[in-house]
Amino acid sequence: MKRAYTKTNSADRRLKISDETRALYGKRDWRLDHDPDAPVLPPEMWQNAAIGKYYRPRKTPVSLRIDNDVLAWLKSKGAGHISRINGILRERMEHEAVLSGRAARPPKNRELRLGQD
Repeated sequence: MKRAYTKTNSADRRLKISDETRALYGKRDWRLDHDPDAPVLPPEMWQNAAIGKYYRPRKTPVSLRIDNDVLAWLKSKGAGHISRINGILRERMEHEAVLSGRAARPPKNRELRLGQD
């Protein structure tokens, strides 16, 4: 199974540098550009910047009791059965959020699919 990484909704968005930002960059005080503690990067350096690229949600350790056959099935898929449990639960949470209208957009397609309600 392909490993899925959690991203924020904004992780795939690229920064759009507005004309106003470019104009302000041109009007700045150039004498401050030589401060080694605060280097100024031109707007072109930010073209491929992604918001939330390295975001990782906080995790809480819990003790969980599941049926033996369910655990055997999860382990039969290969290493990472704990991450797989988290992925299944996250997918279900996002699915229910979409159904209840709380989600801003539908969840991304993932390898695991749960039954429809």
